[in-house]
Amino acid sequence: MILDTLDNLHKYASLNPLFPKAIEFLTTTDLASLPLGRNEIQGDEIFANVMEAQPRTKEEIPVEVHRQYIDIQVPISGDEVMGFIPLAELPEGDYSEQNDVTLYPLTVKARDFVYVKPSMFTMFFPQDGHAPAVTSVPLKKIIVKIAVK
Repeated sequence: MILDTLDNLHKYASLNPLFPKAIEFLTTTDLASLPLGRNEIQGDEIFANVMEAQPRTKEEIPVEVHRQYIDIQVPISGDEVMGFIPLAELPEGDYSEQNDVTLYPLTVKARDFVYVKPSMFTMFFPQDGHAPAVTSVPLKKIIVKIAVK
């Protein structure tokens, strides 16, 4: 997991050959004006999901893990809390290949939590269990999905 400011996003371009295109999108697009839902960037290799999250507590957010995609998550309006737990500390879970997600029962909890403001991002890799969208107010956020290479 990486937590940093959007000003530093370019420093991570070498981590995946698709990152430069994703970073360009995140740093040159008016994120607040994007419509909800899937926004195409580069087919199934890079795309952005824009969503609105309603207020939820840490106890109401399931831990999730993805195998095929890396997430770059950016709150657009409002602060967000995101949970983290290494995959190595998680029990076996049922993986949905169609949705690229293992969702754990609410009894499985994130170990650590980070506070993310709209000028920041988190990056979650397949080895990172995460529990995003903990918020006390409705918020809009973007999740850029980048294929693992």
